[in-house]
Amino acid sequence: MATVRPDGRPHLVPIVFAVDGDTIYSGVDEKPKRTPELTRLENIRANPNVAVVVDHYDDAWDAVWWTRADGTASVEEEGTARARAIELLTAKYRQYEDGTEPIGAAVVVRVSRWTGWSYT
Repeated sequence: MATVRPDGRPHLVPIVFAVDGDTIYSGVDEKPKRTPELTRLENIRANPNVAVVVDHYDDAWDAVWWTRADGTASVEEEGTARARAIELLTAKYRQYEDGTEPIGAAVVVRVSRWTGWSYT
């Protein structure tokens, strides 16, 4: 996910995510971090414009593809959007099956533009 720092520089981080229609959900989980108050969250609060890129590389180039979602994000500390994020992430990632859920806020991206490419 790419966010914009207050000085205008990009900030890129890998994320776990789930997609529901034109909405992408991500969350702050229990992996070791200095704090659950992450730079990406601060950036989104200051400037909600984000991009999310997902790609698949393969030595067989006919299997290579990428997609990018541009949109506006919000940081959800509680409520239905955070609950939906937890529901979707738990369904997608077996690491959450043990009851471990994101400990912090959810990031909800409302996608305004999808772009992509594939070799074939």
